[in-house]
Amino acid sequence: MRRIVIVGGGTAGWMAAAALAKLVGRMPGLTIELIESDEIGTVGVGEATIPHITLFNTMLGIDEAAFVRETNATYKLGIEFVDWRRIGHRYVHPFGVYGLDMLGVEFHHFWLKARALGDTTPLDAYSIGVAAGLRGRFAHPRPDQPNSPLAKLGYAFQFDAGLYAAFLRRLAEGLGVRRTEGRIVAVRRDGESGHVAAVQLESGAAIEGDLFVDCSGFRGLLIEGAMGATFHDWTHWLPCDRAVAVPCALGGDRVPLTRATARAAGWQWRIPLQHRIGNGYVYASEHLSDDEAAATLLANLDAPPLAEPRPLRFRAGHRDRAWIGNVVALGLAGGFLEPLESTSIHLIQSGIARLMALFPSRGFDAREIDRFNRDTAQEYADIRDFLILHYKATERDDTAFWRRCRDLEPPEGLREKLAMFRGNGRIFREHQELFPEASWLAVMNGQGIEPAGYHPIADLLSDAETLDRLKHIAQVIDETAAAMPLQDDYLRQIGCALPPLRQAS
Repeated sequence: MRRIVIVGGGTAGWMAAAALAKLVGRMPGLTIELIESDEIGTVGVGEATIPHITLFNTMLGIDEAAFVRETNATYKLGIEFVDWRRIGHRYVHPFGVYGLDMLGVEFHHFWLKARALGDTTPLDAYSIGVAAGLRGRFAHPRPDQPNSPLAKLGYAFQFDAGLYAAFLRRLAEGLGVRRTEGRIVAVRRDGESGHVAAVQLESGAAIEGDLFVDCSGFRGLLIEGAMGATFHDWTHWLPCDRAVAVPCALGGDRVPLTRATARAAGWQWRIPLQHRIGNGYVYASEHLSDDEAAATLLANLDAPPLAEPRPLRFRAGHRDRAWIGNVVALGLAGGFLEPLESTSIHLIQSGIARLMALFPSRGFDAREIDRFNRDTAQEYADIRDFLILHYKATERDDTAFWRRCRDLEPPEGLREKLAMFRGNGRIFREHQELFPEASWLAVMNGQGIEPAGYHPIADLLSDAETLDRLKHIAQVIDETAAAMPLQDDYLRQIGCALPPLRQAS
């Protein structure tokens, strides 16, 4: 491999450029070139992440404090869901674990037993992420204190996606990546192999490559336009097909949580950053007009908007093949799942990791390409099922949209997961899927799914000891969260200059 060409910048392009330069950039004679046009905008609303982003930043050798300062980032301990189960109800899907596993059995079975005994303590009380997040507090995990709730605290970031791309660009260029400005007007393919041989720019220049990474967004300039990939459309399961996004000034609170509030025909995101709040309304055009969506979004901001609402159109699903020949698609070029669980940037990251694990020679082994495509398709399907859960498990019937979601027939994998949990609270993580058991527990419980029983091992603890242990765990978590610093204080300690929040009048 001598020439890698990345088509498109934005978050996907510069994540790929930085990672490739870091991991394979020292291969003899290898050049990495990224082509992007300032005339072509990026989606740029993928501002919330999940804990895997910390692994990516660490791999790149990024200093976390510098990253937080330069991207106007805040910390994130989970996602708060408002009005999803029913209007007026809220819960948090936290990162990390609940309670403490006992007798080789997951903690929630002992919690289910306590509920059967009449204990009404909510599941949220056993999560340090929830307890700290709702209080606006943050501290880094303390794996050196294995008996502390902080030992298994999970965290991620909320940041300005444009600033993150610029941060990674500086890093990538420092590692030798060459950026070329220009709009691609034609793609030249090899007549024998069918591989992409070069892309031609508006200027007339031709950029040749051995491996092309398509980060061109929804267009899929190479993977679809040149290589003919088709699209698996999942709109029948995930009917939201549009969004409108707008930033607003600081207002309300700045807790380390992303908030997803269910609306009449979809849901609204709220992502508090250091300098502003990111907002958007993801909705189904079948049930809501664009003007109504924009009006609803603008009416539900914490402070005045900082720009005009920006519309986005999409379909839920993925390309049938993310790797064809010598073209690998990452990010929106490979597929799209609504950002309900902040997976957009993760899907870029996991695609990069998969490419690194199967990094090709110029022979391009078909078995390795097939493996990449199988694993990519499986990851999309697993995340799809987790997203469908939020819509399917609802008591809402106040609009046609929510009645449609509640009545849909789930995919087989989700149907089995629901049946297993409803029976005796069993949760199984299939083939290393992204979301662990605690995540499925958070959402199934939060959406009101009630197991009929629990693991019989939980009965090996007496009723009294079960209640005593759970009371102690909840108390330790509450005290630990109360002692953590406020997130704003923590950010100031690492050199962030936070503007004041706007107070509601």
